Amino acid sequence: MTKPILEVKDLDVFFGTGDAQVAAVRGASFSINPAETVALVGESGSGKSVSALSILQLLPYPSASHSTRSSIIFKNQQLVSSDTKTLMGIRGNKISMIFQEPMTSLNPLHVIEKQISETLALHSGLTGPEARRKCIELLELVGLQKPETRLQSYPHQLSGGQRQRVMIAAALANKPDLLIADEPTTALDVTVQAQILDLLKDLKKELGMALLLITHDLGVVKKIADEVCVMSEGQIVESKSTDKLFANPEHPYTRKLIGSEPSGAPTPISDSAEKILEVDDLKVWFPIQKGILKRTIGHIKAVDGISFSIRSGETLGVVGESGSGKTTLGLAALRLQASRGKIVFIGNPINGLKNKNLRPFRSQMQIVFQDPFGSLSPRMSMAEIIGEGLRVHSYKQTGPRQEVEINERIDECIKEVGLDLSMRNRYPHEFSGGQRQRISIARAMVLRPKLIVLDEPTSALDLSVQGQIVELLRTLQEKYQLAFLFVSHDLKVVRAMSHRIIVMKDGLVIEEGEAEQIITNPQAPYTKTLMAAAFN
Repeated sequence: MTKPILEVKDLDVFFGTGDAQVAAVRGASFSINPAETVALVGESGSGKSVSALSILQLLPYPSASHSTRSSIIFKNQQLVSSDTKTLMGIRGNKISMIFQEPMTSLNPLHVIEKQISETLALHSGLTGPEARRKCIELLELVGLQKPETRLQSYPHQLSGGQRQRVMIAAALANKPDLLIADEPTTALDVTVQAQILDLLKDLKKELGMALLLITHDLGVVKKIADEVCVMSEGQIVESKSTDKLFANPEHPYTRKLIGSEPSGAPTPISDSAEKILEVDDLKVWFPIQKGILKRTIGHIKAVDGISFSIRSGETLGVVGESGSGKTTLGLAALRLQASRGKIVFIGNPINGLKNKNLRPFRSQMQIVFQDPFGSLSPRMSMAEIIGEGLRVHSYKQTGPRQEVEINERIDECIKEVGLDLSMRNRYPHEFSGGQRQRISIARAMVLRPKLIVLDEPTSALDLSVQGQIVELLRTLQEKYQLAFLFVSHDLKVVRAMSHRIIVMKDGLVIEEGEAEQIITNPQAPYTKTLMAAAFN
């Protein structure tokens, strides 16, 4: 019998002290053999990521703690309460981790090459040209196009999917014995998801690498996992081989997860619905500069002459691979990114307006960002974050009566997105990734805007909550006649939300039309590839 490379027994994780102590994980036990993939699945807040962070002892100790019975053994070495020197020799070397939110894991002050090279220098001793060649090789391995041109890019200059690929490249740099992947395909489009999963499979085979996969995507679990552990409220409620779990789920929670998937269709829009947003020949070009004098030698054409319109109560889905220009298009449409071209919002040309003159329109146009942690202030509670827009735009002068109205609206929005009112005074770091995304949606909804750009609004959410959020967005859209620009790589969610779809590649629109037509009968070869990867 093969001896496990990792054994987790009776893992308990507590946060806080005394009477305020909360149990995040209770009695979790599982093991991973060499070259085996074990998946931890469950809803946001179920304890999946906390369990993974416990392995590397990355929790915020001493506010986090383990019980005396908790045991985590890696290659015969007890990791619980290990000294810093021991853990430093394991972290990033023998055990690597891909974090859920790449923007918070990558250093915003350092270029991509430096960040990957640091890992190579620390554990492999590679420096200079050797390290540079290895960086390029790793970035090619994870499917980043033209890696040579991206080495000197900063994290904010990359799309969410590109940042995730950089994270994976850094994690694989030293060929670890165990790779912990916390939602590794969350920010990736469907075609690259398949590539990354194939890559992880190949590395497992080549290196004998074990993989602990944390995900809410059951499609990913089906494709790659050998064993599945289902977590709910900090406990593992069911554990068996992947084939057996999907063929015969026993626990009610497991059956609920497997049966959950965004479905349905958006409410048809009226022929008389007014145009909320009109965009004509929109261009966003980023200069490529070289040398000491920063001479411009070319441009990255993130958005290259795109035109579209969105009516009241309508959802326009924008799909395409990471780096195709989807997010940049959304930012430019809201005047959050410098651009050229015509932008008309509710009959008002806004492309030439200065910030002062643009301000009155800001309350009517909102955005939900892809990375909720990066867009939420760590110094503000959930209630303060959601209510900030009200205080800026709707209640510039407040008294007791206005405060009551503000708090009532905040509580209404908290309940609308499925969060508990008892959490209203908690801070972003106290929530899971999925819960933070719901806070972002509530913040956007609180002003009841005319237009919302939704940039991957369900990417951090588990499958069961995705369906709830889609239904919530559809309900709010129908109630308030909201216009949505819906940017996503998840084509199943796009199908459930969108009236029309535009398909982007390299800053251009490859195909556009009615949503169902694009999905069931795509014409462009690129669109056919996307649909095959998503629905086959």
